[in-house]
Amino acid sequence: MTNTKPAQPLASARQTAVSVICSVIQQGKSLTDALNLCDSLDPRDAAFCRELCYGTIRWHDRLNAILNLLLKKPFKAKDTDITVLGLLGLYQIIYLSTPDHAAVSETVNTCSKGKKRWAKNVLNGVLRRFLRERDALEKIVDAQLNQQFSHPSWLVNQLEKDWGAERVADILHANNQYPPMSLRTNQHVGSRDAYMKQLKQTGINASANPFNTVGLTLDSPVNVDKLPNFWQGAVSVQDNAAQLAATLLDINDGQRILDVCAAPGGKTAHILESSPDGISLVAIDIDERRNLRVIENLERLKLNAEVLTVDGLEPDEWFDGKQFQRILLDAPCSATGVIRRHPDIKLLRKSSDIAALVELQNKLLHAIWPLLEKKGVLLYATCSILSAENSQQIADFMRQHTDAKIMSIDADWGQSCEYGQQILPGENNMDGFYYACLTKV
Repeated sequence: MTNTKPAQPLASARQTAVSVICSVIQQGKSLTDALNLCDSLDPRDAAFCRELCYGTIRWHDRLNAILNLLLKKPFKAKDTDITVLGLLGLYQIIYLSTPDHAAVSETVNTCSKGKKRWAKNVLNGVLRRFLRERDALEKIVDAQLNQQFSHPSWLVNQLEKDWGAERVADILHANNQYPPMSLRTNQHVGSRDAYMKQLKQTGINASANPFNTVGLTLDSPVNVDKLPNFWQGAVSVQDNAAQLAATLLDINDGQRILDVCAAPGGKTAHILESSPDGISLVAIDIDERRNLRVIENLERLKLNAEVLTVDGLEPDEWFDGKQFQRILLDAPCSATGVIRRHPDIKLLRKSSDIAALVELQNKLLHAIWPLLEKKGVLLYATCSILSAENSQQIADFMRQHTDAKIMSIDADWGQSCEYGQQILPGENNMDGFYYACLTKV
Protein backbone atom coordinates (compact mmCIF):
# COMPACT_ATOMS: atom_id res chain seq x y z
CA MET A 1 0.00 0.00 0.00
CA THR A 2 1.39 3.38 -1.04
CA ASN A 3 1.37 6.17 1.51
CA THR A 4 0.37 9.51 0.04
CA LYS A 5 0.58 12.84 1.78
CA PRO A 6 -2.63 14.86 1.93
CA ALA A 7 -2.71 17.77 -0.48
CA GLN A 8 -1.51 20.99 1.10
CA PRO A 9 -3.80 24.00 0.84
CA LEU A 10 -2.63 26.33 -1.89
CA ALA A 11 -1.42 29.78 -0.96
CA SER A 12 -3.39 32.59 -2.50
CA ALA A 13 -2.14 34.21 -5.67
CA ARG A 14 -1.52 37.46 -3.79
CA GLN A 15 0.48 35.77 -1.02
CA THR A 16 2.59 33.97 -3.60
CA ALA A 17 3.10 37.21 -5.53
CA VAL A 18 4.47 38.83 -2.35
CA SER A 19 6.99 35.99 -2.00
CA VAL A 20 8.02 36.21 -5.65
CA ILE A 21 8.53 39.97 -5.64
CA CYS A 22 10.38 39.90 -2.32
CA SER A 23 12.81 37.31 -3.67
CA VAL A 24 13.56 39.64 -6.61
CA ILE A 25 13.97 42.75 -4.45
CA GLN A 26 15.74 41.21 -1.46
CA GLN A 27 17.66 38.27 -2.95
CA GLY A 28 18.33 39.60 -6.44
CA LYS A 29 16.66 36.62 -8.11
CA SER A 30 15.53 36.97 -11.67
CA LEU A 31 11.77 37.18 -12.05
CA THR A 32 11.86 34.12 -14.32
CA ASP A 33 13.45 32.00 -11.57
CA ALA A 34 11.34 33.47 -8.79
CA LEU A 35 8.11 32.69 -10.63
CA ASN A 36 8.74 28.98 -10.01
CA LEU A 37 6.83 29.62 -6.79
CA CYS A 38 3.68 29.85 -8.91
CA ASP A 39 3.96 26.18 -9.84
CA SER A 40 2.07 25.19 -6.70
CA LEU A 41 -0.99 27.22 -7.71
CA ASP A 42 -3.86 26.07 -9.87
CA PRO A 43 -3.65 27.43 -13.45
CA ARG A 44 -6.06 30.31 -12.93
CA ASP A 45 -4.38 31.52 -9.73
CA ALA A 46 -0.94 31.04 -11.32
CA ALA A 47 -1.89 33.26 -14.26
CA PHE A 48 -3.17 35.97 -11.91
CA CYS A 49 -0.03 35.69 -9.77
CA ARG A 50 2.19 36.18 -12.83
CA GLU A 51 0.16 39.20 -13.89
CA LEU A 52 0.57 40.72 -10.42
CA CYS A 53 4.32 40.03 -10.38
CA TYR A 54 5.11 41.25 -13.88
CA GLY A 55 2.92 44.33 -13.52
CA THR A 56 4.08 45.35 -10.06
CA ILE A 57 7.74 44.96 -11.01
CA ARG A 58 7.20 46.73 -14.35
CA TRP A 59 5.76 49.73 -12.50
CA HIS A 60 7.72 49.30 -9.26
CA ASP A 61 9.48 52.67 -9.16
CA ARG A 62 6.33 54.64 -9.92
CA LEU A 63 4.24 52.66 -7.43
CA ASN A 64 6.95 52.97 -4.79
CA ALA A 65 7.13 56.75 -5.27
CA ILE A 66 3.38 56.97 -4.73
CA LEU A 67 3.56 54.70 -1.67
CA ASN A 68 6.28 56.84 -0.11
CA LEU A 69 4.09 59.92 -0.50
CA LEU A 70 1.33 58.11 1.39
CA LEU A 71 3.52 56.95 4.28
CA LYS A 72 4.90 59.12 7.05
CA LYS A 73 8.10 57.08 6.69
CA PRO A 74 8.91 54.03 4.53
CA PHE A 75 8.55 50.56 6.02
CA LYS A 76 11.74 49.03 7.41
CA ALA A 77 13.77 46.58 5.32
CA LYS A 78 12.55 43.69 7.50
CA ASP A 79 9.01 44.63 6.43
CA THR A 80 9.63 44.51 2.69
CA ASP A 81 6.71 42.10 2.42
CA ILE A 82 4.38 44.83 3.72
CA THR A 83 5.85 47.31 1.24
CA VAL A 84 5.20 44.82 -1.54
CA LEU A 85 1.60 44.34 -0.40
CA GLY A 86 1.13 48.09 -0.66
CA LEU A 87 2.59 48.07 -4.17
CA LEU A 88 0.30 45.19 -5.16
CA GLY A 89 -2.73 47.08 -3.92
CA LEU A 90 -1.76 50.22 -5.83
CA TYR A 91 -1.03 48.20 -8.97
CA GLN A 92 -4.48 46.63 -8.92
CA ILE A 93 -6.16 50.00 -8.43
CA ILE A 94 -4.17 51.85 -11.11
CA TYR A 95 -3.46 49.27 -13.78
CA LEU A 96 -5.95 46.42 -13.41
CA SER A 97 -9.71 46.47 -13.69
CA THR A 98 -10.01 45.37 -10.06
CA PRO A 99 -12.77 47.41 -8.36
CA ASP A 100 -11.31 49.86 -5.85
CA HIS A 101 -13.01 48.34 -2.83
CA ALA A 102 -11.94 44.83 -3.83
CA ALA A 103 -8.30 45.87 -4.33
CA VAL A 104 -8.24 47.43 -0.87
CA SER A 105 -10.06 44.63 0.94
CA GLU A 106 -8.09 41.79 -0.69
CA THR A 107 -4.79 43.50 0.08
CA VAL A 108 -5.81 43.98 3.71
CA ASN A 109 -7.09 40.39 3.93
CA THR A 110 -3.80 39.07 2.56
CA CYS A 111 -1.99 41.02 5.27
CA SER A 112 -4.33 39.57 7.89
CA LYS A 113 -3.28 36.02 6.94
CA GLY A 114 0.36 36.71 7.80
CA LYS A 115 2.20 37.34 11.05
CA LYS A 116 2.25 41.14 10.69
CA ARG A 117 -1.37 41.91 11.35
CA TRP A 118 -0.33 45.28 12.81
CA ALA A 119 0.13 46.46 9.22
CA LYS A 120 -3.48 45.77 8.28
CA ASN A 121 -4.80 49.15 9.40
CA VAL A 122 -1.81 50.97 7.92
CA LEU A 123 -2.36 49.46 4.46
CA ASN A 124 -6.10 50.07 4.68
CA GLY A 125 -5.53 53.74 5.47
CA VAL A 126 -2.83 54.17 2.82
CA LEU A 127 -4.89 52.68 -0.01
CA ARG A 128 -8.05 54.55 0.93
CA ARG A 129 -6.14 57.81 1.09
CA PHE A 130 -4.79 57.10 -2.41
CA LEU A 131 -8.34 56.67 -3.69
CA ARG A 132 -9.22 60.10 -2.30
CA GLU A 133 -6.09 61.93 -3.51
CA ARG A 134 -5.18 59.90 -6.60
CA ASP A 135 -5.02 62.70 -9.17
CA ALA A 136 -2.84 64.96 -7.05
CA LEU A 137 -0.48 62.17 -6.02
CA GLU A 138 0.02 60.88 -9.56
CA LYS A 139 0.66 64.42 -10.79
CA ILE A 140 3.44 64.87 -8.22
CA VAL A 141 5.10 61.57 -9.09
CA ASP A 142 4.84 61.98 -12.84
CA ALA A 143 6.61 65.33 -12.77
CA GLN A 144 9.85 63.31 -12.91
CA LEU A 145 10.40 61.37 -16.13
CA ASN A 146 12.06 58.37 -14.46
CA GLN A 147 9.12 58.01 -12.03
CA GLN A 148 6.49 58.61 -14.70
CA PHE A 149 7.84 55.71 -16.78
CA SER A 150 9.13 53.72 -13.81
CA HIS A 151 12.80 53.43 -14.81
CA PRO A 152 15.94 53.94 -12.71
CA SER A 153 17.29 57.47 -13.09
CA TRP A 154 20.76 56.27 -14.16
CA LEU A 155 19.25 54.45 -17.15
CA VAL A 156 17.08 57.42 -18.17
CA ASN A 157 20.13 59.70 -18.02
CA GLN A 158 22.22 57.31 -20.11
CA LEU A 159 19.49 56.90 -22.73
CA GLU A 160 19.24 60.69 -23.00
CA LYS A 161 23.00 60.86 -23.68
CA ASP A 162 22.86 58.05 -26.25
CA TRP A 163 19.61 58.86 -28.07
CA GLY A 164 18.67 62.44 -27.21
CA ALA A 165 16.08 63.76 -24.80
CA GLU A 166 13.40 63.91 -27.50
CA ARG A 167 13.50 60.11 -28.03
CA VAL A 168 13.77 58.91 -24.46
CA ALA A 169 10.05 58.99 -23.66
CA ASP A 170 9.30 56.76 -26.65
CA ILE A 171 11.93 54.23 -25.54
CA LEU A 172 10.68 54.20 -21.96
CA HIS A 173 7.08 53.85 -23.12
CA ALA A 174 8.01 50.91 -25.36
CA ASN A 175 9.80 49.21 -22.45
CA ASN A 176 6.56 49.21 -20.46
CA GLN A 177 4.43 47.55 -23.15
CA TYR A 178 3.46 43.89 -23.14
CA PRO A 179 5.73 42.11 -25.66
CA PRO A 180 4.31 40.10 -28.55
CA MET A 181 4.84 36.37 -28.95
CA SER A 182 6.85 35.73 -32.10
CA LEU A 183 7.68 32.36 -33.63
CA ARG A 184 10.30 30.97 -35.99
CA THR A 185 9.13 28.16 -38.24
CA ASN A 186 11.52 25.29 -38.87
CA GLN A 187 12.24 25.08 -42.61
CA HIS A 188 13.20 21.43 -42.22
CA VAL A 189 9.61 20.68 -41.21
CA GLY A 190 7.53 23.01 -43.37
CA SER A 191 7.00 26.51 -44.71
CA ARG A 192 5.77 29.53 -42.80
CA ASP A 193 2.64 29.77 -44.97
CA ALA A 194 1.76 26.16 -44.24
CA TYR A 195 2.24 26.68 -40.52
CA MET A 196 0.14 29.84 -40.49
CA LYS A 197 -2.68 27.81 -42.03
CA GLN A 198 -2.31 25.25 -39.25
CA LEU A 199 -2.49 28.02 -36.68
CA LYS A 200 -5.61 29.46 -38.25
CA GLN A 201 -7.27 26.04 -38.18
CA THR A 202 -6.72 25.94 -34.41
CA GLY A 203 -8.10 29.47 -33.99
CA ILE A 204 -4.74 31.22 -33.61
CA ASN A 205 -4.18 34.29 -35.79
CA ALA A 206 -0.73 35.47 -36.80
CA SER A 207 1.04 37.90 -39.14
CA ALA A 208 4.24 37.26 -41.11
CA ASN A 209 7.57 38.78 -40.10
CA PRO A 210 8.43 41.18 -42.96
CA PHE A 211 12.19 40.75 -42.50
CA ASN A 212 12.59 37.04 -43.21
CA THR A 213 10.71 34.04 -44.61
CA VAL A 214 10.33 32.03 -41.40
CA GLY A 215 9.12 34.41 -38.69
CA LEU A 216 5.61 35.28 -37.57
CA THR A 217 3.94 37.11 -34.70
CA LEU A 218 0.80 35.92 -32.93
CA ASP A 219 -2.08 38.33 -32.41
CA SER A 220 -2.24 37.06 -28.81
CA PRO A 221 0.24 34.95 -26.83
CA VAL A 222 -0.62 31.30 -26.16
CA ASN A 223 0.91 28.44 -24.22
CA VAL A 224 3.37 26.51 -26.38
CA ASP A 225 1.29 23.37 -25.81
CA LYS A 226 -1.38 24.95 -28.00
CA LEU A 227 1.02 25.46 -30.93
CA PRO A 228 0.61 22.75 -33.60
CA ASN A 229 3.52 20.28 -33.54
CA PHE A 230 5.61 22.42 -31.21
CA TRP A 231 7.06 19.41 -29.43
CA GLN A 232 7.74 17.77 -32.79
CA GLY A 233 10.04 20.66 -33.74
CA ALA A 234 7.85 22.56 -36.19
CA VAL A 235 8.34 25.94 -34.55
CA SER A 236 10.26 27.83 -31.85
CA VAL A 237 9.51 30.92 -29.79
CA GLN A 238 11.93 33.72 -30.75
CA ASP A 239 11.60 37.48 -31.10
CA ASN A 240 11.80 38.81 -34.64
CA ALA A 241 14.89 40.87 -33.79
CA ALA A 242 16.80 37.77 -32.67
CA GLN A 243 15.80 36.04 -35.93
CA LEU A 244 17.96 38.48 -37.91
CA ALA A 245 21.24 36.92 -36.77
CA ALA A 246 21.16 33.82 -38.98
CA THR A 247 20.47 35.89 -42.09
CA LEU A 248 23.26 38.38 -41.36
CA LEU A 249 25.83 35.58 -41.09
CA ASP A 250 25.29 34.70 -44.79
CA ILE A 251 26.31 31.06 -44.36
CA ASN A 252 27.44 28.90 -47.28
CA ASP A 253 27.84 25.16 -47.76
CA GLY A 254 30.85 23.55 -46.12
CA GLN A 255 31.54 26.34 -43.65
CA ARG A 256 32.58 25.87 -40.04
CA ILE A 257 30.64 28.07 -37.63
CA LEU A 258 31.24 29.07 -34.01
CA ASP A 259 28.42 30.30 -31.78
CA VAL A 260 29.86 32.01 -28.69
CA CYS A 261 27.67 32.48 -25.57
CA ALA A 262 25.14 30.27 -27.33
CA ALA A 263 22.72 29.43 -24.52
CA PRO A 264 19.79 28.96 -24.55
CA GLY A 265 20.31 28.08 -28.20
CA GLY A 266 17.67 29.97 -30.18
CA LYS A 267 20.15 31.47 -32.63
CA THR A 268 22.13 28.22 -32.73
CA ALA A 269 19.04 26.35 -33.87
CA HIS A 270 18.07 29.03 -36.39
CA ILE A 271 21.53 28.87 -37.99
CA LEU A 272 21.20 25.12 -38.40
CA GLU A 273 17.63 25.34 -39.69
CA SER A 274 18.49 27.94 -42.33
CA SER A 275 21.89 26.64 -43.46
CA PRO A 276 23.00 24.04 -46.00
CA ASP A 277 23.47 20.48 -44.74
CA GLY A 278 27.24 20.66 -45.26
CA ILE A 279 28.01 23.06 -42.41
CA SER A 280 29.43 22.18 -38.99
CA LEU A 281 28.60 24.22 -35.91
CA VAL A 282 30.28 24.47 -32.51
CA ALA A 283 28.18 26.11 -29.78
CA ILE A 284 29.94 27.18 -26.60
CA ASP A 285 28.74 28.63 -23.31
CA ILE A 286 30.36 28.88 -19.89
CA ASP A 287 27.18 27.94 -17.99
CA GLU A 288 26.60 24.19 -17.87
CA ARG A 289 22.99 24.53 -16.69
CA ARG A 290 22.15 26.90 -19.55
CA ASN A 291 23.94 24.65 -22.00
CA LEU A 292 21.44 21.93 -21.14
CA ARG A 293 18.82 24.24 -22.66
CA VAL A 294 20.83 24.33 -25.89
CA ILE A 295 20.93 20.54 -26.00
CA GLU A 296 17.20 20.25 -25.22
CA ASN A 297 16.30 22.74 -27.95
CA LEU A 298 18.45 20.97 -30.53
CA GLU A 299 16.97 17.60 -29.60
CA ARG A 300 13.41 18.89 -29.93
CA LEU A 301 14.24 20.35 -33.34
CA LYS A 302 16.23 17.25 -34.42
CA LEU A 303 19.36 19.31 -35.11
CA ASN A 304 23.00 18.50 -34.53
CA ALA A 305 25.83 20.65 -33.20
CA GLU A 306 28.89 20.21 -31.00
CA VAL A 307 27.92 21.79 -27.68
CA LEU A 308 30.78 22.64 -25.32
CA THR A 309 30.71 24.05 -21.79
CA VAL A 310 33.85 26.17 -21.96
CA ASP A 311 35.03 29.74 -21.35
CA GLY A 312 35.08 31.89 -24.48
CA LEU A 313 37.85 33.94 -22.87
CA GLU A 314 40.15 30.89 -22.79
CA PRO A 315 40.17 29.42 -26.32
CA ASP A 316 43.58 27.80 -25.69
CA GLU A 317 41.78 25.30 -23.49
CA TRP A 318 39.31 24.08 -26.15
CA PHE A 319 40.12 25.45 -29.64
CA ASP A 320 41.46 22.74 -31.95
CA GLY A 321 43.35 25.16 -34.22
CA LYS A 322 40.95 24.87 -37.16
CA GLN A 323 39.63 28.38 -37.84
CA PHE A 324 36.01 29.27 -38.46
CA GLN A 325 34.52 30.96 -41.52
CA ARG A 326 31.66 32.41 -39.49
CA ILE A 327 31.44 33.40 -35.82
CA LEU A 328 28.41 34.65 -33.89
CA LEU A 329 29.30 36.41 -30.65
CA ASP A 330 26.03 36.95 -28.81
CA ALA A 331 27.76 38.94 -26.10
CA PRO A 332 26.70 39.16 -22.43
CA CYS A 333 25.13 42.58 -22.01
CA SER A 334 22.88 44.81 -19.92
CA ALA A 335 19.77 43.41 -21.66
CA THR A 336 18.32 46.94 -21.75
CA GLY A 337 16.68 46.11 -25.09
CA VAL A 338 14.44 43.39 -23.61
CA ILE A 339 13.07 45.18 -20.54
CA ARG A 340 9.52 44.73 -21.82
CA ARG A 341 10.05 40.95 -21.51
CA HIS A 342 12.10 41.12 -18.30
CA PRO A 343 10.99 44.15 -16.27
CA ASP A 344 13.08 42.98 -13.32
CA ILE A 345 16.11 44.29 -15.26
CA LYS A 346 15.05 47.75 -14.09
CA LEU A 347 15.47 46.62 -10.47
CA LEU A 348 18.45 44.30 -10.79
CA ARG A 349 20.72 46.13 -13.24
CA LYS A 350 22.93 48.86 -11.74
CA SER A 351 24.87 51.63 -13.49
CA SER A 352 28.08 50.14 -12.11
CA ASP A 353 27.38 46.93 -14.07
CA ILE A 354 27.87 48.57 -17.45
CA ALA A 355 31.63 49.16 -17.25
CA ALA A 356 32.22 45.54 -16.22
CA LEU A 357 30.05 44.29 -19.09
CA VAL A 358 31.85 46.52 -21.60
CA GLU A 359 35.19 45.15 -20.40
CA LEU A 360 33.94 41.55 -20.70
CA GLN A 361 32.62 42.16 -24.22
CA ASN A 362 35.94 43.68 -25.24
CA LYS A 363 37.87 40.72 -23.83
CA LEU A 364 35.61 38.25 -25.65
CA LEU A 365 36.06 40.06 -28.96
CA HIS A 366 39.84 40.00 -28.54
CA ALA A 367 39.88 36.34 -27.49
CA ILE A 368 37.62 35.10 -30.29
CA TRP A 369 38.96 37.22 -33.18
CA PRO A 370 42.04 34.98 -33.82
CA LEU A 371 39.67 32.02 -34.35
CA LEU A 372 38.19 33.66 -37.45
CA GLU A 373 39.92 32.87 -40.72
CA LYS A 374 40.80 35.58 -43.25
CA LYS A 375 37.79 36.83 -45.23
CA GLY A 376 35.58 35.29 -42.57
CA VAL A 377 32.71 37.13 -40.87
CA LEU A 378 32.16 37.77 -37.16
CA LEU A 379 28.68 38.94 -36.17
CA TYR A 380 28.63 40.83 -32.89
CA ALA A 381 25.17 40.93 -31.29
CA THR A 382 23.65 42.26 -28.07
CA CYS A 383 20.15 42.85 -26.74
CA SER A 384 21.32 46.20 -25.38
CA ILE A 385 20.43 49.74 -26.45
CA LEU A 386 23.43 51.39 -24.78
CA SER A 387 26.05 52.79 -27.14
CA ALA A 388 28.93 51.81 -24.84
CA GLU A 389 28.10 48.15 -25.39
CA ASN A 390 27.37 48.50 -29.07
CA SER A 391 28.70 51.03 -31.59
CA GLN A 392 31.32 52.40 -29.18
CA GLN A 393 32.47 48.88 -28.39
CA ILE A 394 32.98 48.12 -32.08
CA ALA A 395 34.68 51.47 -32.67
CA ASP A 396 37.19 50.65 -29.92
CA PHE A 397 37.78 47.19 -31.37
CA MET A 398 38.35 48.58 -34.86
CA ARG A 399 40.97 51.00 -33.53
CA GLN A 400 42.83 48.11 -31.94
CA HIS A 401 42.62 45.69 -34.89
CA THR A 402 43.85 46.91 -38.25
CA ASP A 403 42.80 43.57 -39.80
CA ALA A 404 39.14 44.19 -38.96
CA LYS A 405 36.80 45.86 -41.43
CA ILE A 406 33.19 46.81 -40.77
CA MET A 407 30.64 45.46 -43.24
CA SER A 408 27.63 47.59 -44.08
CA ILE A 409 24.24 46.16 -43.17
CA ASP A 410 21.73 46.93 -45.90
CA ALA A 411 18.52 46.72 -43.90
CA ASP A 412 15.01 48.14 -43.81
CA TRP A 413 14.91 47.61 -40.05
CA GLY A 414 16.55 49.55 -37.24
CA GLN A 415 18.85 52.49 -37.78
CA SER A 416 22.45 52.85 -38.83
CA CYS A 417 25.03 53.82 -36.22
CA GLU A 418 28.62 54.86 -36.81
CA TYR A 419 29.27 51.13 -36.66
CA GLY A 420 26.50 48.55 -36.96
CA GLN A 421 22.71 48.63 -36.88
CA GLN A 422 20.54 49.34 -33.83
CA ILE A 423 16.92 48.38 -33.21
CA LEU A 424 15.22 50.29 -30.41
CA PRO A 425 12.51 48.58 -28.32
CA GLY A 426 9.15 48.44 -30.07
CA GLU A 427 10.43 49.34 -33.55
CA ASN A 428 8.50 47.10 -35.94
CA ASN A 429 7.24 45.44 -32.75
CA MET A 430 10.73 44.00 -32.10
CA ASP A 431 12.96 43.86 -29.05
CA GLY A 432 15.89 46.22 -28.77
CA PHE A 433 18.88 44.63 -30.52
CA TYR A 434 22.25 45.58 -31.97
CA TYR A 435 24.23 43.93 -34.77
CA ALA A 436 27.64 44.63 -36.28
CA CYS A 437 29.30 42.55 -39.02
CA LEU A 438 33.08 42.45 -39.10
CA THR A 439 35.30 40.75 -41.66
CA LYS A 440 38.98 39.89 -41.35
CA VAL A 441 41.18 41.41 -44.05
